[in-house]
Amino acid sequence: MNNTPPHGIDLAARSRARRRALQALYAWQVGGARMGSVIEQFRHEQDMQVADQEYFEDLLRGVEQHVKELDEGIKPFVDRDVAQIDPIERAALRMGAYELKYRPDVPYRVVINEAVEATKRFGADHGHSYVNGVLDKLATHWRTAEKR
Repeated sequence: MNNTPPHGIDLAARSRARRRALQALYAWQVGGARMGSVIEQFRHEQDMQVADQEYFEDLLRGVEQHVKELDEGIKPFVDRDVAQIDPIERAALRMGAYELKYRPDVPYRVVINEAVEATKRFGADHGHSYVNGVLDKLATHWRTAEKR
């Protein structure tokens, strides 16, 4: 079965890239290693062969490059300092915020759904609800035209 739609994006590979990016962002946040080292470490894992490697790296390098701006964007919609948010939820919020701001080619509903699903898989029991609420508010702010 081929998951590649006519526009050439393998949606399953992109979903896997997001899940791996969430884990890599978690490792980056918690471990403090350089992003290049984190990318290299994840690049050699078996399931990266079926992930969208280019998208994975774009997410990681984009979050790293824009982390201050992303955190500022998230800040009005959270109930605590961004640094105090659970590391998995923080990684999902940063990744989702990056996609909302810098990947207008990805519909906001896809961004939110993918972040929620990844948080369900790797985060705390109700972390996905928190991520959903914050990213929905951020999408209203950053994707005004699309959310109408």
